[in-house]
Amino acid sequence: MSAGSSPPPAGRAPAQRPRAVLLDIYDTTLRVDVLRSRFVDVGRHELECDVFLARAMRDGIAFSMAGADGAFGSYVREALRATTGHKLSEEALDHVMSGFASLPPQPDAELALMALTRAKVAVYAFGYGNERVLADALDRSGLRTYLRGTITVDDLGRLRPAAGAYHHGCRVAHAEPARTALVSSHAWDVHGAARAGLLTGLVARGEGPPPAMMEQPHVRAERLDQCVDRLLALPA
Repeated sequence: MSAGSSPPPAGRAPAQRPRAVLLDIYDTTLRVDVLRSRFVDVGRHELECDVFLARAMRDGIAFSMAGADGAFGSYVREALRATTGHKLSEEALDHVMSGFASLPPQPDAELALMALTRAKVAVYAFGYGNERVLADALDRSGLRTYLRGTITVDDLGRLRPAAGAYHHGCRVAHAEPARTALVSSHAWDVHGAARAGLLTGLVARGEGPPPAMMEQPHVRAERLDQCVDRLLALPA
């Protein structure tokens, strides 16, 4: 393999019932759209929130691929500063950023987690950034009790969709990739997990199927609980 070339993708996992689930948190499980009100609080237009979130993810992935040092949270704050034209005070930035610790759950999240608990499938919150912020958000949403643990990839030095990030999650979950499902509402996340050899479930939430050039999910549904039900219905 030449320097700079990408490693070949792992073989696609067969469609089978997972033994562990890595559950994406932001958007998939917790509602990040509520951060829009915090933009209004600090005198900005609420639609800047969507630009901010897209910029933060883009920059985090790009810096991770380039080998930059630093935690994902620092990229998020700088993305917020840039999106708002460097016009917010540090206190205003703090106000928006603190919203990540108090995001409400998606209406279908608890139903999905209850189904996985009944099926005795271990579930891990699979997030970015500071583990304490993630844990606080899950505590306040009432969902943490259903989880075996929380996994962030800051300590790994790379972000999804790098294959190593998904494999790190599998190691923490003590499950082989082919028996571990990544469940996410982001098509690019599903693409990365599928190419890393994981099972995948896409929560479409009205966005339709992923682009044809992407790896297709093993199961797809409009709601998180429906997606989980379809994963659990796969052959053992």
